[in-house]
Amino acid sequence: MPKAQRDQYDYDLFVIGTGPGGEGAAMQVAKRGWRVGVAERYRLIGGGCTHWGTIPSKAFRYAITSTMRALSNPVMRELGVTISPTMEQLRRGTQAIVGRQVSMRRSFYDRNDVPIHRGQARFLDEHTVSIDNDKPVTAAHFVIATGSRPYRPANVDFTHPRIYDSDTILDMAEKPSSITVYGAGVIGTEYASMFRNLGIKINLVNTRSKLLEFLDDEITDALSYHLRDQGVIIRHNEAMDRIEGCDDGVVLHLKSGKVLKSDVFLWANGRQGNTDDFGLEHLPFEANRRGQIDVNEQFQTSLPHIYAVGDVIGIPSLASAAYTQGRAAGMHMLGHTSGNLRLNDIPAGIYTSPEISTVGSTERELTEQCVPYEVGQSQFRSLARAQITGDTVGMLKILFHRETKRVLGVHCFGANASEIIHIGQAIMNQPDQHNTVDYFIETTFNYPTMAEAYRVAALNGINRLF
Repeated sequence: MPKAQRDQYDYDLFVIGTGPGGEGAAMQVAKRGWRVGVAERYRLIGGGCTHWGTIPSKAFRYAITSTMRALSNPVMRELGVTISPTMEQLRRGTQAIVGRQVSMRRSFYDRNDVPIHRGQARFLDEHTVSIDNDKPVTAAHFVIATGSRPYRPANVDFTHPRIYDSDTILDMAEKPSSITVYGAGVIGTEYASMFRNLGIKINLVNTRSKLLEFLDDEITDALSYHLRDQGVIIRHNEAMDRIEGCDDGVVLHLKSGKVLKSDVFLWANGRQGNTDDFGLEHLPFEANRRGQIDVNEQFQTSLPHIYAVGDVIGIPSLASAAYTQGRAAGMHMLGHTSGNLRLNDIPAGIYTSPEISTVGSTERELTEQCVPYEVGQSQFRSLARAQITGDTVGMLKILFHRETKRVLGVHCFGANASEIIHIGQAIMNQPDQHNTVDYFIETTFNYPTMAEAYRVAALNGINRLF
């Protein structure tokens, strides 16, 4: 849209939502001199990522792992330290971290002269929104970055004090002795792993045939084995019939006839896009049954000047992806129509204990595509750094083309997986002749480190060639 045409509006771009997707879009174009405004209905900026999802859950996870590791140290045992931390103690530092995140992100908007409109934004027409039904605000372009929330079926009573979803589970006042987690996707497996580390008995109910089917099969198998080894009871191919909230617990009735009772119940089965009460009836497109908006490869809706990014458009539903999508949408508005960002090169990070991270193709995908590949593996138990820290559970595997040696995928299960995955990601994106497994063989890695797993895995794979 020409500048003269944009000038008839209050803003060049108006962003709805201040989570990672909204922030990425707003900052990308504000730094190019565009007039940008944002709307946020929550009292603080940052979106679900900052206040209910990624930041608080990962902060809580770190508190659990670091505390339990300290308490299991032989020196602590010798001193007779046998304390059991409370839920309040474990999450005490979370709000301080959230506060620092909010303060930092608020400074981005202040420095770039981006005003924040507080309240619920609703479309009045394709170029106009109102904020809490106040004075209309017009813009040449819009980015919808309203995020998502846990899907809540009507037949589950979320007002019951023992029934939670992923937005409310961290508010538990007391540590229960048992939890049933319904839904074994990313959120369900993360919380099952997290609470098991506290010694809580876990029933993990999966509606599918295996955990996290989108992962490499070997990584999935390793996760399943480790969870069971920790004492998590996993039940596959199950479906809820009804949930009965009682004074002393929650009873889950499954369609298979099984009945499970636990102190607390966590619903972790699906997400819902935040598009209700949004004025979509005034636009020529609508959200699907899960509240998600369809977009093209440039994140445009059926109206080219209205974009949508982040969880509101569905998978991959990652904070990292949302931020990149927001930036890509902003760059497209600025005229960069192709090759903006590496949108198809997004690593998955799953914060189970230990964590999982993958990038590129899986063995299953390469087999289906008839790609001649080879596998290089490194077991963490053989790494000196893992032996020193005690993080010996896990593995790293490199998939590479047998003939060209080009790296096709990297999959990691174990300590620091979400960090070291970026080494493989960087090599995969190098030009031909520089994106091969040879890099890991010819490069000196610090010793002892977890990243050394790349060298071990590469040598393991090369030895299979003939």
